[in-house]
Amino acid sequence: MTDRKISIAVADAMELYGVNNSNVVFLSQLFPSLKLIARGTELRVMGDEEQTDAFAVFFERMQNYLQKFGRLRTDDILRLWEEDARDNGTETALEGDIILYGRDGKVIRSRTPNQLRMLREVEHNDMVFAIGPAGTGKTYTAVALAVRALKNKEIKRIILTRPAVEAGENLGFLPGDMRDKLDPYLQPLYDALRDMLPPQRLLSYMEDRTIEIAPLAFMRGRTLDHAYVILDEAQNATSTQLKMFLTRMGENAKFFITGDVTQIDLPRHQQSGLMQATRILKDIPGISVIFMNQTDIVRHRLVTSVVNAYAKQEAMEAELRKEREAARTEAGEKPKGEDACTA
Repeated sequence: MTDRKISIAVADAMELYGVNNSNVVFLSQLFPSLKLIARGTELRVMGDEEQTDAFAVFFERMQNYLQKFGRLRTDDILRLWEEDARDNGTETALEGDIILYGRDGKVIRSRTPNQLRMLREVEHNDMVFAIGPAGTGKTYTAVALAVRALKNKEIKRIILTRPAVEAGENLGFLPGDMRDKLDPYLQPLYDALRDMLPPQRLLSYMEDRTIEIAPLAFMRGRTLDHAYVILDEAQNATSTQLKMFLTRMGENAKFFITGDVTQIDLPRHQQSGLMQATRILKDIPGISVIFMNQTDIVRHRLVTSVVNAYAKQEAMEAELRKEREAARTEAGEKPKGEDACTA
């Protein structure tokens, strides 16, 4: 085993390592056989000599890119990785990452290792959960996989659904009938489909219900056969709703459930069923659970910073609550919410 230290040539090591070492974590996914430790102006690399040499060359490319363009995000690293693979005629960790060719020949592909994992897992499992923060491409990748399955005649229809939960707004004040009220809420699903299908084809599929977009409540009592079914924003489904949805699965069906447990819009007295479902179901053959993280964010670089900032704040608040509860216990007070009187 080789233990190598690489000096940081750029002025700001933080820019190279990424927020909360997100770029280093991403590099660990691209070089899984290596152990990486970032400390100050040195990066320690441990592993096979050939792999550490290859890493050192690639890391120098990263530093040159940062000095030239003044930024370095995970999608920039991935682009450099793919360029190296093409130049060297070698396979990449994301080899075979193209999902389909969308509208006007747009290449729709897995852009992070966890997005690629979504692609692989759905090939071997009929039910896949993808859980992670905003901007990780959960919904977009799931919709792309559904459209590919439809084009390949693997299924007969696509059903896209979301819980109709108001995210700080009141749907009742929107104009129009129920469909008019719900369509804006389902807009992200329409946006993804428009990237992947010509307008007339999409309209035709919507009219003959080959592609159906509906709120979660409309799934009750149905059996979904020969379909690719995506439940988006599943963190806003209660345990009862999620159980109802998961038991709709029929013959030759694929179910994809996506959600972000940091953005729950349910009323305070209701609990999200998403994490409960993954705990209950994760060990069942045919069901896969994928947890995505900040390194999978493929939107503007500030999205990663926003997600990290909120995560840090939530962690601080959780720690503060623990300290308060400990102080109450030490003072002999009953835990908050405990009944004042007993039978």
